[in-house]
Amino acid sequence: MARTRFVGDPGLTARMTLVMFLLGGLFVALIAVVMSLFWSSKGPGIGILVGLIGLGIAWWQWHQSDTVAMKAMRAREVTPEEAPELHGMIERLCALADMPKPRVGIADTELPNAFATGRSPDRSVVVVTTGILRRLDAEELEGVIAHELSHVAHRDVLVMTVAASAGIVASMLTRGAQYGAFFGGGNRRDNNNNSGGLPIWLVVLVVSMVVYAVSFLLLRLLSRYRELSADRAGAQLTMKPRALASALQKITGEINQIPNADLRKSQPMNAFFIAPAVSGVSLRTLTSTHPSLEQRLEQLARIEAELGRPAE
Repeated sequence: MARTRFVGDPGLTARMTLVMFLLGGLFVALIAVVMSLFWSSKGPGIGILVGLIGLGIAWWQWHQSDTVAMKAMRAREVTPEEAPELHGMIERLCALADMPKPRVGIADTELPNAFATGRSPDRSVVVVTTGILRRLDAEELEGVIAHELSHVAHRDVLVMTVAASAGIVASMLTRGAQYGAFFGGGNRRDNNNNSGGLPIWLVVLVVSMVVYAVSFLLLRLLSRYRELSADRAGAQLTMKPRALASALQKITGEINQIPNADLRKSQPMNAFFIAPAVSGVSLRTLTSTHPSLEQRLEQLARIEAELGRPAE
């Protein structure tokens, strides 16, 4: 975690380390299996190319994470002249947290939401939607921004972005194997080499699906914990947990009013939003990117009680 005044979270650090270790192992294993299959059937050149492509995707995810996320939400970076109140709020919170000020972006959408992304505190960006700016008051928006800044300080945004690489590569290989696009599905002689009589595309399909499923669950488990951690850190920085609780209730209620067609456009960013772009679905599932609203409100109520308790 970067050295800031945000409350540290050893539990989050331990989970991020474990997830990175496990997903790193899965990623290496996936690339090694695919390389070996291509090496034996197509020659070393193709095997090395596959390995380089996998590593290239991981590097690209890390290096371009902020740009990709902003393009996905059609967000634009805004200057202090364009959004003076928003910049002023972020500057105050960054000074309070003793951390570098990130870039500031706005996404023109009715979906009330916010997210942070970037490969380091110096290369981060905090994005809010026009929908959330219209719906929240100043204290509620401050709670949301503090939540997002804690993600930057904890560096969990970077971990989520890099960790997603294994799932992305596995997903690409799964689709390629299904259609035989990359593996020469019609060449039975090559496909059966060094694969126990099984076609290469089938071996890659099975391995890729296993890697994708495991990475999917690990990222969901980390994502839920990191949201609770950001709620705690943000509320303790502003000393206004009730404002963040009110913001979460408003955001969740308003999201339920957004048409499903509009929500589906933003759902690829769910793991990074302060609240997922889903409506009418229970969040108490293994595949949820966020803890339930009830869990978050209960935690904030406990923090409110602790802050109001006289010092012993």
